[in-house]
Amino acid sequence: MNFQTAVRTVLLEKYATFSGRARRAELWWFVLFNLVVSLILSIIDRTIFGVSMETGMTNSVLGVIYSLAVLLPSITVSARRLHDIGRSGWWLLIAFIPLIGALILIYWYIQPSQDGSNEHGPNPITGD
Repeated sequence: MNFQTAVRTVLLEKYATFSGRARRAELWWFVLFNLVVSLILSIIDRTIFGVSMETGMTNSVLGVIYSLAVLLPSITVSARRLHDIGRSGWWLLIAFIPLIGALILIYWYIQPSQDGSNEHGPNPITGD
């Protein structure tokens, strides 16, 4: 799976699809896409809206709109990635444990796909 296919799959084809499985490449290409778009929007926000004199923070109007637009697909691709290693999408709630939860999720995200089919569907790499 390449960059363009991963982003198209997450944003257009499976925007709100929690069922099924997602390969590592699908998740990580989408993470990279979000990082790049967020950086670009941050620069645009700073240029257009400037910095707040009271707080010293950038007024990130476009960044907030983008973050809200990709919140649901980010959650769904993460849940499908957990399905790919044989875990329930509810394990995403572990992220609410400061630091340790995020580290556990990253560890799970880098694990290889579970061989063969599991309760969430066929292996997205081999199709069996």
